[in-house]
Amino acid sequence: MLKRPSQLAKLLVNQSSAESVTPDITKSTTQYTSAATSKPSIQRRHLLQGILAGAASVGMVASTEAQTKPVRAVAEVSIDSAKWSPRNRELIEALIAKHGNTSKKYSAKRRPYAVFDWDNTSIMNDCEEALLMYQINTLSFELTPTEFSAIIRQNVPAGKFIADYKNAAGNVVDLESICSDLDADYAFLNANFKLMNGNKSLEEITQTEQFQDFRAKLYFLYEAINDTHGVAVGYPWIIYFFTNMSVTDLSKLAEASNDANLGMSLIKTKYTSPVTLSGKAGVITTSHFHGIRLATEIASLMSAFRTHGIDVYVSTASLEDVVAVFATQPKYGFHVERQNVLGLRLEKDGEIFKNVYCKDWPINWGPGKSEVIKRELVAKKGYGPIFVAGDSDGDYDMLRDFSDTELSLVVNRLKKGKIGELSKQAADNLAQLHPRFVLQGRQESTGNWLPAETTIKYGKAVPALLA
Repeated sequence: MLKRPSQLAKLLVNQSSAESVTPDITKSTTQYTSAATSKPSIQRRHLLQGILAGAASVGMVASTEAQTKPVRAVAEVSIDSAKWSPRNRELIEALIAKHGNTSKKYSAKRRPYAVFDWDNTSIMNDCEEALLMYQINTLSFELTPTEFSAIIRQNVPAGKFIADYKNAAGNVVDLESICSDLDADYAFLNANFKLMNGNKSLEEITQTEQFQDFRAKLYFLYEAINDTHGVAVGYPWIIYFFTNMSVTDLSKLAEASNDANLGMSLIKTKYTSPVTLSGKAGVITTSHFHGIRLATEIASLMSAFRTHGIDVYVSTASLEDVVAVFATQPKYGFHVERQNVLGLRLEKDGEIFKNVYCKDWPINWGPGKSEVIKRELVAKKGYGPIFVAGDSDGDYDMLRDFSDTELSLVVNRLKKGKIGELSKQAADNLAQLHPRFVLQGRQESTGNWLPAETTIKYGKAVPALLA
């Protein structure tokens, strides 16, 4: 059923109102919700009235053409309102109505599809980074000291990191100094931890200064490599630590990490290496954002897509096998088919992972995500996704590269850079009936979405629309 002009105006006015008050919004969520329903500015109201009046003058409001349909198109298509921005929810319902199996134009031989990023889109926080910290805290490595020493240096350019990566003395840390300290730490842990070659329990070994030094410096090294040399170096580097594990063993480790992180508080924790083990790199401090939360709205949207004959794919910059545990296991609620998870890949010797990135497989980040979609999906289907969801610069390309994509959802992390450009475009188009890009807000202290385009950053109390 077509939405009447008065209903459509109300929808747009309410949405416009929510954003027009963002700069002066109060600090509590309750006050924010109240403010979001206040009256729009006269200028915004005139803009909206002009849009509606112009549409009515040419018969657009009553038109049944796809590009002029009001947002909610058919009663049969409905997704759980949950904590969706109301506008985003209705735009997605209209998209499903147009392309799903309730549409007269639907063809099972040309099934439409949607693509979702995983980390910080389908879940709150990053499961690969959470797994690295879990792997460190449980010393879940299948590496000899010699293998570990080679992997922490693998494909990483020698020399100093960028100026942000200083030790407590104010000196910029270099690769060889911190790797030398880690070599000594790992040799001690390997010789003393009972699941390696020693007799100390996990509780005992994690109380040692060598472990404290190892945890702080290995995570510091991961951050320093990514920020200095980029994800083309850093993202393969982090997955080389799975070397010598079987697919089954890694899946169990990833599941244990997922479950542990889902049970943790969302908290940013600083780790400082012991003064007594300053070594060559000196005393360093790093931080990690602990905890993961499920974006249940994404899980229910995936279900709605499948129910209406629209296939669901995940495109991730984490190891494909790690995300597959999260995306496919019924207990997490996403129910993605294993073959529909596309991510980073390692070479294997049978079922055993090697510290070799898969030959001729793109780094599934940025332009690489679009390349993989073109190779694995567009080339086989003959068309692109109708819907794409992401949150970062790594998703920028796939959010905008496909002409078949009618709606791109940006989970609003208040980022600058390339994703900030798309966020601004979405913010500028809040009054449009049929935008290409939309923002979805969340509250980072809880990991839950907000029913708005604005986000409350971790450690903040005031919602914001843009960085």
